[in-house]
Amino acid sequence: MAKAWSRCLSDSGPRTAQPAEPATPGLLYTASVYFESTKPGVGVKHLGADTFEGLAEAVTSEVTLAAILERAGELTMLHACGVADPDGAVIALVAKSGTGKTTASSQLAQSFGYITDETVAIRADGTVLPYPKPLSVKQVMPGAAKLQVGPDELGLHVAPDNPRIAAIALLDRVAGGDHQLPVIEPVPLVEAVLALIPDTSSQAAVFQPLQSLCRLIDSVGGVFRVSYSEAVDLTDSLAPLFVAESVNPAEVAVAWTPALVERDAGPAVHQAGKKNAEPIPAGWLQRTDAVDAVEIGEDLLVLTEAELTRLSGIGPIIWQSARRPVSMQTLASRIEAVHGLPDGYEALLDEAVDGLVGRGLLLRG
Repeated sequence: MAKAWSRCLSDSGPRTAQPAEPATPGLLYTASVYFESTKPGVGVKHLGADTFEGLAEAVTSEVTLAAILERAGELTMLHACGVADPDGAVIALVAKSGTGKTTASSQLAQSFGYITDETVAIRADGTVLPYPKPLSVKQVMPGAAKLQVGPDELGLHVAPDNPRIAAIALLDRVAGGDHQLPVIEPVPLVEAVLALIPDTSSQAAVFQPLQSLCRLIDSVGGVFRVSYSEAVDLTDSLAPLFVAESVNPAEVAVAWTPALVERDAGPAVHQAGKKNAEPIPAGWLQRTDAVDAVEIGEDLLVLTEAELTRLSGIGPIIWQSARRPVSMQTLASRIEAVHGLPDGYEALLDEAVDGLVGRGLLLRG
């Protein structure tokens, strides 16, 4: 265990007294994870498993989760593998579990510095906090616990000092079919945000989460998609992304604007879908509270505590118009000023409003 975690070890341990480990009858392997935290009700977890591999995987999961929760709201944490060039430029390769992050990490870090195979943590100024945890390697046997293999055991390069984010890419492994050399292409901003939010831990806790993510994307010249067949082909193909000058931001950047006014924290705002003390007139509409919202081209992205929603067509006009209680007639007139009103618009408007009410973005009086 110490060998696998060698790059994460420090000389200091918890300053608080460690309680005795509780009995875990029937389990061959046990561990207690102690950590100091600013969060209430946490600080120790007792783990057990029938195999050492199972215990090691449980420890990795517990430590990673504790670290993520501790920095929630402070860092942007991409579910990604990360590697850095000798100058400290970091590429974050975002992908879901089981889609090749660890394999890509182990291959790329033979040439570049190993940042992590799990969570690329980025400060507001663009600097990156390395998390050189053991790599979680699948075993051949289905259902077996992943092996926790230390980066030193795999001969991976050490991360340089003061790493900073230089590029973000969506990792897309093309399985089966003919062998495909890596293809790198820009991702439209709306699609990039929609793809990154589900693979970003605790982003909703960050101040202005959508706006901060858009600013991060702007700072690295946009998000790219890397389609490839084999990880061995990635090293040479990704090298240009380490150099900011190799990317023309004008080719990938799209203007975006905040869509909330001081988070719309006025007296008429509804919290978590609840009605304000001032009732909405019968048949009128008012939007519920949103964590953040941004306009990107003709689209509007709205993040609530529950989900991220993409609005297009007449959806953005309806949502923007309903900051305060609004009638269906007023909505129709505002839509007409922008799009015109086709025959049978009443049914289209009713359908759009019903959809926003169903998603919890509007309340009906």
